[in-house]
Amino acid sequence: MKVLIVEDESMAAKRLISLLEKLDPTIEILAKLDSVKRAVAWLNENQADLLFFDIQLADGLSFEILEQAQVTSPIIFTTAFDEYAIQAFKLNSVDYLLKPIDPEELENALNKYQNRFQSQQPAQVNMTLIEQAVQMMTKKYKERFVVKIGEHIRTLAVSETGFFFSQEKATYLQTLEHKRFIIDYTMEQVEQLVDPEKFFRINRKYLVTLEAVKDIVTYSNSRLRLILNGSDEMDAIVSRDKVQEFKKWLDK
Repeated sequence: MKVLIVEDESMAAKRLISLLEKLDPTIEILAKLDSVKRAVAWLNENQADLLFFDIQLADGLSFEILEQAQVTSPIIFTTAFDEYAIQAFKLNSVDYLLKPIDPEELENALNKYQNRFQSQQPAQVNMTLIEQAVQMMTKKYKERFVVKIGEHIRTLAVSETGFFFSQEKATYLQTLEHKRFIIDYTMEQVEQLVDPEKFFRINRKYLVTLEAVKDIVTYSNSRLRLILNGSDEMDAIVSRDKVQEFKKWLDK
């Protein structure tokens, strides 16, 4: 099997090569490239049986390679992005591995390639799904909200926000300085507008940042209760079905 690796992180490339050599000593690494530009030039002159593309390179996203070069070989994308952002292109010949690469997952990906190669199924890259993935990963999240203070209107940066909460059919933004403002959005809308890396929807009422969490207390029925800075409310409880996801969010 002849392999091309496109990866701009030296240590990540070395780890991938080491894992590949352990899994299959017969694998031949044809080249290790670190940019979209070099990959396009190489692929316009050469071919490989299998391609490993890091998604985010120094000079752009590796999806741009598919637009500038004739790629017919199966691709395994490697990425540090969360799984939700890359489900859009896990189809046909396209696969992905989350960094740091797990040896077992790499082996499964190679087996997937081998099964396709042996059955002589043609490599197909669904560009529509690739474009959806790009849009998801380059999504611009909201940076500020407009609030009304008496007869005045001002903007509040999302970075100033400690948490959002709903009360009596209204949605509030509470700042890290413990000031509260009504905003013209539902909680569902806010959840879609802010960065999920920074905000977590613990239940129907609260969407919180880590900076707003003063303490976390174990609660009944395997739930967690949050003590929020600037709030005396006792209902900031992480729903049972979100506890594991919340712990992963905390552990990033």
